[in-house]
Amino acid sequence: MAPSLYLHVPFCPHVCPYCDFHKMRRDERLVARYLDRLEQEIDEQAARYPGRPATVYFGGGTPSHLSDAELARVVGALERAFGFPGTVETTLEADPLTFDPERLARFRDLGFDRLSIGLQSTQDPVLRFLGRAHDGRAAMQALDWALASGMRVNADVITAVAGQDAERDLRTVASSGVGHMSVYSLTVEAGTPFALRGVVVDREREADDFELAAPVLAEYGLERYEVSNFARPGDESRHNQSTWRGEPYLGLGPSASSHLPDGVAGAGAFGTRLRNPPIRRWLEGAPPESEALDAEGVVVERLLTGLRTREGVDLDRLRELTGRTPEAMAPAWWRDALRHRLLEVEGPRLRATADGLARLDALLRTFVQAL
Repeated sequence: MAPSLYLHVPFCPHVCPYCDFHKMRRDERLVARYLDRLEQEIDEQAARYPGRPATVYFGGGTPSHLSDAELARVVGALERAFGFPGTVETTLEADPLTFDPERLARFRDLGFDRLSIGLQSTQDPVLRFLGRAHDGRAAMQALDWALASGMRVNADVITAVAGQDAERDLRTVASSGVGHMSVYSLTVEAGTPFALRGVVVDREREADDFELAAPVLAEYGLERYEVSNFARPGDESRHNQSTWRGEPYLGLGPSASSHLPDGVAGAGAFGTRLRNPPIRRWLEGAPPESEALDAEGVVVERLLTGLRTREGVDLDRLRELTGRTPEAMAPAWWRDALRHRLLEVEGPRLRATADGLARLDALLRTFVQAL
């Protein structure tokens, strides 16, 4: 099967102070160069990894900030090279102020069947603090339009913001009938405007909001299937699930990452991780950074992603693939995690418990340190 595709669009209508993704304000000359280079990369990679992908994900940045003609150009290049849309799911990330009902119809005509909207909050003071250009009314109008379009819809919400009523945000968005919500705690990353301003997240508020999300959203039929993601049955993100399961994917565009399996050109014994350079060097054709994965690296990656999910990690499959188990690699960590009921084993499945999910970052960091 061909790898799933992730395509990075780095351009944004505005740059949010908490965001550390590879992004920038739109510049017409830079967009033109980006599209030229992207078409070239699409053709190059299709020659190496042919076949129609199961899932396609346009992320960013703000992919919906591209014009209709620019989006059509990218879609056309993908269709000629790989086949488009994806056979299972095709997602477009969107800002609430970049579409209306007519534009949503054009998204659907291009082949997108899932829209991921960066709402972040429905409360105006919170949105202003987060540097968002839209207000709560525009957020909900955009969500209503998206739901009426017939596309599958995800809404992003950020919690742990000072002065925020997180329960109100969760209930307001969930009551719209949206089938998927991604709920992230505010994180202050080094080098972002928030970090330079000295913004600090209250850890007690963060923990309280994390514990609040699951029971509140369950009232609306949205069940947690990954640490930060909630969905009605059947509305889970197929693309993200594929990534969390360790399945191959190909990244296109500046700063995009790829995970290519054994058996493709240049792959290590257990696959290869690639990362494209930032846009200036990417435009010049600079090659991606490459890391050949070994057995230990595969186990680490499967735990880092798989334990975030409700389905967990298939230990039998992991042992067959690598010849390793986390129990043998870090026996003291394994015993402590089970004894403190942070992890549980059911048949071949290793999963994080509710307490384990709440402490997952620390739990995984301890595992890596124990190797």
